[in-house]
Amino acid sequence: MSWRPQYRSSKFRNVYGKVASREHCFDGIPITKNVHDNHFCAVNARFLAIVTESAGGGSFLVIPLEQTGRIEPNYPKVCGHQGNVLDIKWNPFIENIIASCSEDTSVRIWEIPEGGLKRNMTEAVLELYGHSRRVGLVEWHPTTNNILFSAGYDYKVLIWNLDIGEPVKMIDCHTDVILCMSFNTDGSLLATTCKDKKLRVVEPRSGRVLQEASCKNHRVNRVVFLGSTKRLLTTGVSRWNTRQIALWDQEDLSMPLIEEEIDGLSGLLFPFYDADTHMLYLAGKGDGNIRYYEIGSEKPYLSYLMEFRSPAPQKGLGVMPKHGLDVSACEVFRFYKLITLKGLIEPISMIVPRRSETYQEDIYPMTPGTEPALTPDEWLSGVNRDPILMSLKEGYKKTSKIVFKAPVREKKSVVVNGIDLLENVPPRTENELLRMFFRQQDEIRRLKDELAQKDVRIRQLQLELKNLRNSPKNN
Repeated sequence: MSWRPQYRSSKFRNVYGKVASREHCFDGIPITKNVHDNHFCAVNARFLAIVTESAGGGSFLVIPLEQTGRIEPNYPKVCGHQGNVLDIKWNPFIENIIASCSEDTSVRIWEIPEGGLKRNMTEAVLELYGHSRRVGLVEWHPTTNNILFSAGYDYKVLIWNLDIGEPVKMIDCHTDVILCMSFNTDGSLLATTCKDKKLRVVEPRSGRVLQEASCKNHRVNRVVFLGSTKRLLTTGVSRWNTRQIALWDQEDLSMPLIEEEIDGLSGLLFPFYDADTHMLYLAGKGDGNIRYYEIGSEKPYLSYLMEFRSPAPQKGLGVMPKHGLDVSACEVFRFYKLITLKGLIEPISMIVPRRSETYQEDIYPMTPGTEPALTPDEWLSGVNRDPILMSLKEGYKKTSKIVFKAPVREKKSVVVNGIDLLENVPPRTENELLRMFFRQQDEIRRLKDELAQKDVRIRQLQLELKNLRNSPKNN
């Protein structure tokens, strides 16, 4: 079993998790109670963003990382959505640009001012309308600037070119709600998991499905590309309702390379992969622990390392990009853990214990930096390029000089592949039909009550008229 320690030579065998002290946590945050299976948290080297509980629309906080401690209840929010916010993601190349999606069917791009918010932000720099139902996922392209993917409950994935503010491609191969999206290293392939229990590898520019796995024994929930190894890892549930992980060859999804049961708990397993150290982290929603493994190129492929334990359950986890880590402390990964019951965001650093305080080149290889490798037009024309790498020794504090310029455009019908996305509504689910039926029944009852009241009023007027006619004055 994976939880049994395997004693072998590995520089990451003794990696441990270190929780930040209370004064370096973020306290007093009304974390959203939404049950949607997302992290509700996004972090980069400058800001921490958390989706919050709010009435009359959706909102999220954006807090500068150095502003730790207790957050005031009236702290400014980003609150322009008309529905609950379901996902937020920072632009990997412009640190003050964040994308959000919501139940109001929109995707919005926000520009956070230098130093954070001073007042509530209600105006987005770009509002993107193309989905006919709520939007549950957003993902930035890993190597191309201003290319954004969004997945909605209309079973479509839209590819947005933010230079023009329009959807340029539509992936329409799914038959149910899309649960997860993951890119390979250069962004030429997109892996998705879907509520129809299928794992797909898609060529995003054409929308062509290259590989498809119908997972009968392993119901997939989440998927992640394992860097440039041409492998995928999925988390899901076995036929006995135990939590399970599976490793796949991206070029042959007929059978998983390995399947391994984790435990019998019910919470969703979130996978996180660090391509620089080849380490996989598994964190369960509602759990307090984080398991971590080392991925190898040969069998058994997956080697258990250790487990970080905590009594506080996590609702979601944000992950710091590599260039935001503390290399002087040999930190190789950092989580930001959402603890709903306490209203607390708790940083957890994964540290390789080393005696020397000098830069450790063996655990910090060249890593994807903050410069895009492609423009939107280059990527859309078919060019693929690996990410531009940077050294954490010299340039890990260097910020990108790219500035986001929102296009000026009018709202209109959104036509992609000859289909107006705002008009093309998919078949409704059973729950939606039931809700519509009950709403219509309520409306019918209300109209009947109004008619009955009008009938009573008509009879009263008729009686008054009859009395007037029969009165002695009229005779």
